[in-house]
Amino acid sequence: MTAPIRADAASPGDDSVFTMAFQPIVDLARREIFAHEALVRGVAGEGASEVLARVGPQDRFAFHEASRVKAIELAAALGMESRLSLNVMPNDVAGQEACFRTAMAAAARCNFPVQRLMFEITEGERVDDLPGLAATFRIFKRYGFTSAIDDFGAAYAGFELLAAFQPDVVKIDMSLVRDIHTDPVRIVIVKGLVATCDELQIRVIAEGVEAAEEVHALRALGVDLFQGFLFAEPAIAALPVVAWDAA
Repeated sequence: MTAPIRADAASPGDDSVFTMAFQPIVDLARREIFAHEALVRGVAGEGASEVLARVGPQDRFAFHEASRVKAIELAAALGMESRLSLNVMPNDVAGQEACFRTAMAAAARCNFPVQRLMFEITEGERVDDLPGLAATFRIFKRYGFTSAIDDFGAAYAGFELLAAFQPDVVKIDMSLVRDIHTDPVRIVIVKGLVATCDELQIRVIAEGVEAAEEVHALRALGVDLFQGFLFAEPAIAALPVVAWDAA
Protein backbone atom coordinates (compact mmCIF):
# COMPACT_ATOMS: atom_id res chain seq x y z
CA MET A 1 0.00 0.00 0.00
CA THR A 2 1.23 3.51 -0.82
CA ALA A 3 2.00 5.57 2.29
CA PRO A 4 -0.17 8.60 2.97
CA ILE A 5 1.23 12.05 2.33
CA ARG A 6 1.70 14.16 5.48
CA ALA A 7 1.98 17.91 5.68
CA ASP A 8 5.61 17.69 6.74
CA ALA A 9 6.34 15.42 3.76
CA ALA A 10 4.74 17.77 1.26
CA SER A 11 7.51 20.33 1.27
CA PRO A 12 7.97 22.12 -2.05
CA GLY A 13 11.44 20.74 -2.56
CA ASP A 14 10.56 17.09 -1.87
CA ASP A 15 10.37 15.66 -5.40
CA SER A 16 9.91 12.13 -4.00
CA VAL A 17 6.34 12.96 -2.96
CA PHE A 18 4.69 14.69 -5.92
CA THR A 19 5.38 16.88 -8.90
CA MET A 20 3.41 19.18 -11.23
CA ALA A 21 2.28 18.97 -14.83
CA PHE A 22 1.40 21.92 -17.04
CA GLN A 23 -1.35 22.19 -19.66
CA PRO A 24 -1.64 25.24 -21.91
CA ILE A 25 -4.73 27.41 -22.28
CA VAL A 26 -4.63 28.78 -25.81
CA ASP A 27 -5.95 31.99 -27.32
CA LEU A 28 -6.89 30.91 -30.83
CA ALA A 29 -7.76 34.40 -32.02
CA ARG A 30 -4.21 35.56 -31.25
CA ARG A 31 -2.50 32.18 -31.64
CA GLU A 32 -0.72 32.58 -28.35
CA ILE A 33 -0.66 30.82 -25.00
CA PHE A 34 -2.89 32.63 -22.50
CA ALA A 35 -1.81 30.54 -19.48
CA HIS A 36 -0.52 27.18 -18.32
CA GLU A 37 -2.57 25.41 -15.66
CA ALA A 38 -0.54 23.61 -12.98
CA LEU A 39 -1.85 20.12 -12.19
CA VAL A 40 -0.72 17.84 -9.36
CA ARG A 41 0.83 14.56 -10.43
CA GLY A 42 2.56 11.70 -8.69
CA VAL A 43 6.22 11.13 -9.42
CA ALA A 44 5.23 7.99 -11.36
CA GLY A 45 2.65 9.92 -13.35
CA GLU A 46 -0.33 9.26 -11.07
CA GLY A 47 -3.29 11.59 -11.56
CA ALA A 48 -4.32 14.30 -9.14
CA SER A 49 -7.17 12.29 -7.61
CA GLU A 50 -4.82 9.43 -6.76
CA VAL A 51 -2.28 11.78 -5.20
CA LEU A 52 -4.88 13.73 -3.22
CA ALA A 53 -6.43 10.48 -1.94
CA ARG A 54 -3.19 9.97 0.00
CA VAL A 55 -3.45 13.36 1.72
CA GLY A 56 -5.28 13.37 5.06
CA PRO A 57 -7.88 16.06 5.78
CA GLN A 58 -5.62 17.68 8.36
CA ASP A 59 -2.85 18.01 5.77
CA ARG A 60 -4.95 19.14 2.80
CA PHE A 61 -4.32 22.89 3.11
CA ALA A 62 -0.57 22.44 3.64
CA PHE A 63 -0.42 20.14 0.61
CA HIS A 64 -2.27 22.64 -1.58
CA GLU A 65 0.15 25.34 -0.43
CA ALA A 66 3.15 23.15 -1.24
CA SER A 67 1.67 22.31 -4.65
CA ARG A 68 1.29 25.97 -5.58
CA VAL A 69 4.84 26.74 -4.46
CA LYS A 70 6.24 23.81 -6.45
CA ALA A 71 4.29 24.94 -9.52
CA ILE A 72 5.82 28.43 -9.27
CA GLU A 73 9.32 27.01 -8.80
CA LEU A 74 8.97 24.75 -11.85
CA ALA A 75 7.37 27.49 -13.98
CA ALA A 76 10.27 29.81 -13.22
CA ALA A 77 12.84 27.10 -13.90
CA LEU A 78 11.19 26.29 -17.24
CA GLY A 79 11.16 29.94 -18.27
CA MET A 80 7.36 30.09 -18.54
CA GLU A 81 6.34 33.41 -20.12
CA SER A 82 2.56 32.97 -19.95
CA ARG A 83 0.33 33.23 -16.92
CA LEU A 84 0.61 30.38 -14.42
CA SER A 85 -2.81 29.13 -13.33
CA LEU A 86 -2.99 27.81 -9.77
CA ASN A 87 -6.00 26.02 -8.30
CA VAL A 88 -7.40 27.15 -4.95
CA MET A 89 -10.21 25.60 -2.94
CA PRO A 90 -12.78 28.26 -2.00
CA ASN A 91 -12.82 27.40 1.69
CA ASP A 92 -9.02 27.74 1.82
CA VAL A 93 -9.39 31.33 0.65
CA ALA A 94 -12.52 32.69 2.32
CA GLY A 95 -11.53 35.22 4.96
CA GLN A 96 -7.89 34.13 4.76
CA GLU A 97 -4.77 35.47 3.11
CA ALA A 98 -2.30 32.61 3.45
CA CYS A 99 -2.56 31.04 -0.01
CA PHE A 100 -2.07 34.39 -1.76
CA ARG A 101 0.78 35.50 0.47
CA THR A 102 2.56 32.15 0.17
CA ALA A 103 2.28 32.15 -3.63
CA MET A 104 3.40 35.75 -3.95
CA ALA A 105 6.39 35.11 -1.68
CA ALA A 106 7.37 32.11 -3.80
CA ALA A 107 7.00 34.17 -6.99
CA ALA A 108 9.24 36.90 -5.56
CA ARG A 109 11.85 34.34 -4.50
CA CYS A 110 11.84 32.75 -7.97
CA ASN A 111 11.69 36.06 -9.87
CA PHE A 112 8.34 35.03 -11.39
CA PRO A 113 6.16 38.16 -11.90
CA VAL A 114 3.15 38.21 -9.58
CA GLN A 115 1.15 39.72 -12.45
CA ARG A 116 1.51 36.40 -14.30
CA LEU A 117 -0.15 34.41 -11.52
CA MET A 118 -3.74 33.27 -12.07
CA PHE A 119 -5.82 31.82 -9.23
CA GLU A 120 -8.67 29.48 -10.15
CA ILE A 121 -11.47 28.99 -7.62
CA THR A 122 -12.66 25.44 -8.12
CA GLU A 123 -16.36 24.59 -7.85
CA GLY A 124 -15.46 21.24 -6.34
CA GLU A 125 -16.82 22.09 -2.90
CA ARG A 126 -19.60 24.16 -1.42
CA VAL A 127 -18.51 27.62 -0.33
CA ASP A 128 -19.06 28.07 3.41
CA ASP A 129 -18.27 31.80 3.48
CA LEU A 130 -19.12 33.38 0.14
CA PRO A 131 -18.80 37.01 1.35
CA GLY A 132 -15.41 36.19 2.88
CA LEU A 133 -14.23 34.56 -0.33
CA ALA A 134 -15.30 37.55 -2.43
CA ALA A 135 -13.77 40.05 0.02
CA THR A 136 -10.41 38.25 0.12
CA PHE A 137 -10.17 38.18 -3.67
CA ARG A 138 -11.07 41.86 -3.93
CA ILE A 139 -8.37 42.79 -1.41
CA PHE A 140 -5.64 40.86 -3.21
CA LYS A 141 -6.65 41.79 -6.75
CA ARG A 142 -4.66 44.99 -6.29
CA TYR A 143 -1.50 42.93 -6.73
CA GLY A 144 -2.44 42.44 -10.36
CA PHE A 145 -2.95 38.68 -10.65
CA THR A 146 -5.70 37.13 -12.80
CA SER A 147 -8.71 35.57 -11.08
CA ALA A 148 -10.87 32.75 -12.42
CA ILE A 149 -13.83 30.56 -11.54
CA ASP A 150 -13.01 26.97 -12.55
CA ASP A 151 -15.42 24.20 -13.60
CA PHE A 152 -18.33 26.62 -14.05
CA GLY A 153 -21.52 24.65 -14.42
CA ALA A 154 -20.17 21.46 -12.84
CA ALA A 155 -21.60 21.74 -9.33
CA TYR A 156 -22.82 23.94 -6.50
CA ALA A 157 -23.68 27.63 -6.80
CA GLY A 158 -21.80 28.84 -9.86
CA PHE A 159 -24.03 31.81 -10.58
CA GLU A 160 -24.22 32.65 -6.88
CA LEU A 161 -20.42 32.81 -6.81
CA LEU A 162 -20.39 34.87 -10.01
CA ALA A 163 -22.90 37.31 -8.52
CA ALA A 164 -20.74 37.76 -5.41
CA PHE A 165 -17.42 38.01 -7.18
CA GLN A 166 -16.73 38.92 -10.80
CA PRO A 167 -13.42 37.32 -11.83
CA ASP A 168 -11.31 38.06 -14.89
CA VAL A 169 -12.03 34.62 -16.32
CA VAL A 170 -14.73 31.94 -16.18
CA LYS A 171 -13.83 28.40 -17.23
CA ILE A 172 -16.77 26.45 -18.68
CA ASP A 173 -16.76 22.88 -17.37
CA MET A 174 -16.17 20.10 -19.85
CA SER A 175 -19.62 18.69 -19.09
CA LEU A 176 -21.03 21.61 -21.08
CA VAL A 177 -18.29 21.52 -23.71
CA ARG A 178 -18.33 17.83 -24.61
CA ASP A 179 -20.11 17.29 -27.96
CA ILE A 180 -21.66 20.76 -27.77
CA HIS A 181 -21.86 20.82 -31.57
CA THR A 182 -24.49 18.04 -31.40
CA ASP A 183 -26.54 19.42 -28.51
CA PRO A 184 -28.79 22.47 -29.09
CA VAL A 185 -29.54 22.74 -25.35
CA ARG A 186 -25.88 23.08 -24.40
CA ILE A 187 -25.42 25.61 -27.17
CA VAL A 188 -28.21 27.77 -25.72
CA ILE A 189 -26.81 27.46 -22.18
CA VAL A 190 -23.26 28.37 -23.20
CA LYS A 191 -24.50 31.17 -25.46
CA GLY A 192 -26.27 32.73 -22.46
CA LEU A 193 -23.21 32.32 -20.23
CA VAL A 194 -20.91 33.91 -22.81
CA ALA A 195 -23.32 36.83 -23.22
CA THR A 196 -23.44 37.32 -19.44
CA CYS A 197 -19.65 37.25 -19.20
CA ASP A 198 -19.33 39.71 -22.08
CA GLU A 199 -21.58 42.14 -20.22
CA LEU A 200 -19.41 41.76 -17.12
CA GLN A 201 -16.15 42.01 -19.12
CA ILE A 202 -15.15 38.48 -18.16
CA ARG A 203 -13.25 36.23 -20.57
CA VAL A 204 -14.44 32.66 -21.10
CA ILE A 205 -12.31 29.52 -21.36
CA ALA A 206 -13.74 26.24 -22.68
CA GLU A 207 -12.23 23.33 -20.76
CA GLY A 208 -11.74 19.79 -21.93
CA VAL A 209 -11.98 20.32 -25.69
CA GLU A 210 -11.19 17.13 -27.59
CA ALA A 211 -12.77 17.67 -31.01
CA ALA A 212 -12.35 20.33 -33.67
CA GLU A 213 -16.14 20.44 -34.04
CA GLU A 214 -16.46 21.52 -30.40
CA VAL A 215 -14.03 24.36 -31.01
CA HIS A 216 -15.88 25.50 -34.13
CA ALA A 217 -19.21 25.57 -32.27
CA LEU A 218 -17.73 27.44 -29.32
CA ARG A 219 -15.94 29.98 -31.49
CA ALA A 220 -19.28 30.72 -33.17
CA LEU A 221 -20.59 31.55 -29.69
CA GLY A 222 -17.72 33.98 -29.04
CA VAL A 223 -15.25 31.78 -27.14
CA ASP A 224 -11.56 32.26 -28.05
CA LEU A 225 -9.77 30.60 -25.11
CA PHE A 226 -9.48 26.80 -25.04
CA GLN A 227 -7.90 24.07 -22.94
CA GLY A 228 -7.92 20.38 -23.72
CA PHE A 229 -6.26 17.33 -25.22
CA LEU A 230 -7.07 18.58 -28.73
CA PHE A 231 -4.33 21.19 -28.37
CA ALA A 232 -2.00 19.63 -25.77
CA GLU A 233 -2.01 17.06 -23.01
CA PRO A 234 -0.48 17.97 -19.64
CA ALA A 235 3.28 17.48 -19.50
CA ILE A 236 5.03 16.64 -16.23
CA ALA A 237 7.62 19.30 -15.32
CA ALA A 238 7.60 20.52 -18.92
CA LEU A 239 5.80 22.94 -21.24
CA PRO A 240 4.02 20.94 -23.96
CA VAL A 241 4.02 21.88 -27.62
CA VAL A 242 0.65 23.25 -28.80
CA ALA A 243 -1.05 21.70 -31.83
CA TRP A 244 -2.23 25.03 -33.21
CA ASP A 245 -3.73 23.58 -36.38
CA ALA A 246 -5.74 20.86 -34.60
CA ALA A 247 -8.93 22.89 -35.00
